[in-house]
Amino acid sequence: MVIESFVNPKKAERRPWNLFFIGFLYAAAAGLLSLWIFRQYSSLVMVTLTVVASLPLMYRTLKHEEKVDTMLEKESKILIHHSRTLSFLLFMFIGFLVAFSLLYILLPAELVQLLFKSQMETITSINNKVSGNVSGDAITEIFSAIFLNNVRVLMFCIFFAFFYGAGTIFILSWNATVIGAAMGNFMKNIIAEYAAKFGSLNVFNYFHVFSLGLFRYSIHGIPEVAAYFIGGIAGGIISVAMINHDLETDKFKNIMLDALDLVMLAVLILFIAAILEVFVTPAIFS
Repeated sequence: MVIESFVNPKKAERRPWNLFFIGFLYAAAAGLLSLWIFRQYSSLVMVTLTVVASLPLMYRTLKHEEKVDTMLEKESKILIHHSRTLSFLLFMFIGFLVAFSLLYILLPAELVQLLFKSQMETITSINNKVSGNVSGDAITEIFSAIFLNNVRVLMFCIFFAFFYGAGTIFILSWNATVIGAAMGNFMKNIIAEYAAKFGSLNVFNYFHVFSLGLFRYSIHGIPEVAAYFIGGIAGGIISVAMINHDLETDKFKNIMLDALDLVMLAVLILFIAAILEVFVTPAIFS
């Protein structure tokens, strides 16, 4: 891609916010192209096109991270470098979210039904599973269901990254479409309430609704996605190390130690994210 030639991990680390616009462009183009060319299958094609656009950057990022593991000795310095990588990947994901949620809000209802068909079915299925598992101590049941589901997604991210290199971007792109659909539905409902109450809306009202929706899902969503990216980096650097035959060197021990630290950190972040989703988000938006 043309844009790919302007973006590489080193540049992204220096200007991580630029990845927001790159991610927005990837996602918006994927959504519109899938409706234009593959309308009946657009909900899945949109994810595929987003993945195809993001793969080169993800692969180059994993190669860069594995190289850093072989060059740096102290784990603290390695983790600091990973945090810089994580920042620009999160900006890209937020770009995905904004683009998908805007597509959900701005497109006609019949196109939204096509573009987010699979995503809305997934949201309904998740809600049914969570509500269906609730019994006795409801809060504990909900927390356990959410945390265990997030850990399962983390394991998929690690395995996808290990077996497919940058494959973890597929799961994250899919999650971006699901969260974007949930955000868009939430915003549409708020807009409808405002319209019924005030009659007409101005630019400030739309900005307020969009900011509210983004904030609602970012409270726990951003930590969850950060954990998935961390897991993807862990699996990816092992995969790249094996391709580069670094497992035959003494530095492979450092790579495995770093990957283990990243996985443990990801699980801890998911635990915190589950607490935020169960206790904090409902308290703010109840």
